[in-house]
Amino acid sequence: MTTFDTIHHDAIASRHGQRAGRRFSVPHLIRRLPVGLALSWLVLAIAFLWAVAPWLFTSYNPLEGVGGEQLRRPDASHLLGTDALGRDLYARIVYGAVHSLTGAFVAVALGLVVGTSIGVIAGSVRRRIDDAIMRLIDVLLSIPPLMLSLSIIILLGFGTVNAAIAVGVTSVARFARLSRSEVVRVRRSDYVEAAFGSGGTFAAVLWRHVLPNSLTSVLAIAALQFGSAVLQISTLGFLGYGAPPPTPEWGLLIAEGRNYISTAWWLTTAPGVIVVLVVLAANRVSQSFGKVAA
Repeated sequence: MTTFDTIHHDAIASRHGQRAGRRFSVPHLIRRLPVGLALSWLVLAIAFLWAVAPWLFTSYNPLEGVGGEQLRRPDASHLLGTDALGRDLYARIVYGAVHSLTGAFVAVALGLVVGTSIGVIAGSVRRRIDDAIMRLIDVLLSIPPLMLSLSIIILLGFGTVNAAIAVGVTSVARFARLSRSEVVRVRRSDYVEAAFGSGGTFAAVLWRHVLPNSLTSVLAIAALQFGSAVLQISTLGFLGYGAPPPTPEWGLLIAEGRNYISTAWWLTTAPGVIVVLVVLAANRVSQSFGKVAA
């Protein structure tokens, strides 16, 4: 190749690099982000900020009522109205995010760690042990999640942490089955066989090759499970098995407002809409993760 050809080739490569840089730049990716996915990320970001720094969004105390302000309709001073004790409903929803979201994170983390560990063990060991583990997983999957979580809460006691543990246990089986199938699929691939053939130990191959290529789908399911965990924890709070009053937990807020649904509709509508938005946003984000994993 002549000097002129080399310079021409480098120039073409440089232009292609610039185009690739423009194509995958952050502003370009933001512009190509679907509207629904962008709104979902926005909803989750707001909910996360509510949980981290609720005082930035409201100046009202979520636990103290104001005399003469009971069951006030939404207006400029109280965006979502007040409850039967004169407490600002918007403030209670904002401060309740930390209980609902923390419980969901604990539940997903418990299911992810325990379930993935069980699935990795089942997919890596001998067939008899694999069969025994998966039959136990089948038993867990046969039990309705709400019934299983209620049984665990009765054993552990009421509270947000215990509700999160109960919801996390119900998700262990899903993570275990998915991670086991992914480990079995990856173990049969050519590069894993080559790693064993080149003298790699079982633990080294499992850690360096099998796990990194098996967790993508599992993490996508974790995003989906987060929305389900928020809904389940809110359900337990609504039934009275979650955080005790006057804790501003989202499910408990809906339960407290059901007695006034004919005269103060906002007490149940506002926290219910928030729960629906967060769950739908988490599901939409999990779908994007699933497409990336595929």
